[in-house]
This record gives sequence, C-alpha cells and structure tokens, in this order.
Amino acid sequence: MGRLFLISLEGNIYSCKHCHTHLAVADDIISKSFHCRHGKAYLFDKVVNITEGEQDERMMMTGMHTVVDIYCVGCGSILGWKYEYAHEKNQKYKEGKFILERFKILSPDGSNYTGTQEAQGVGSDVDDA
Repeated sequence: MGRLFLISLEGNIYSCKHCHTHLAVADDIISKSFHCRHGKAYLFDKVVNITEGEQDERMMMTGMHTVVDIYCVGCGSILGWKYEYAHEKNQKYKEGKFILERFKILSPDGSNYTGTQEAQGVGSDVDDA
C-alpha cells in the first residue's frame, strides 16, 4: 500500500473516534438535527479524509435518496453517508452534503457521543425542526 496523505484541519475539528483522523470543522455544520441508526447525526457541507462506497438507493424518513457510504481513510471505519441525489424536491438542499454519525466521531472537545445502541432503521435522516 502507498503512502497515505491526510488533510490536517485547524480550529474546532471533528475527527474519527477510532484513529483521530481529521474529518470536518464545526463551521461547516449545516444542521445538528439529524438522526441515524445510532442516534444523533450532523449534516456537514464539507468533509475530508474519506473514501466513498458504492451508490445505493435508500428510503429514508424524508423520502428516497441516492447515497454513498463514507469511510475514514485512516482506519476504514464507516462514518455516515453522502447524499448524491434527493428524489423529493424539498430535499434537494442535501445533495452533495455529508452525514457524520455522532456515534462514530469525536467532537472538538474530544468527547464522544455514545448515542443509543438500538437500531432505528437503516439510513434514517429525520430533521427535528
């Protein structure tokens, strides 16, 4: 395997809970009101140091979406997903945006959200307005 090049971020950084690879900055959070199978999730405008999986059609709480799972380049852990296409007109704002599951990341203060261990359905994306 070749050398791994990582992007280092500055400021209030969210990182992988397993290997501490930088993923995103707090300024790029669009919403903290999303939910996923492990509890809370955040919608980010930009995320770095990830790889993307295969496209998948998923029925979520807000309708059908085409998404790709995203993985940490440091350790390969699944972190969340990226919205490729939203089938509902009112969900188009999610296209090209990233969900990071709070259960999978460390917050800028180094804490880890434990979330709920019970599955709440695959790919839930409820926005708690």
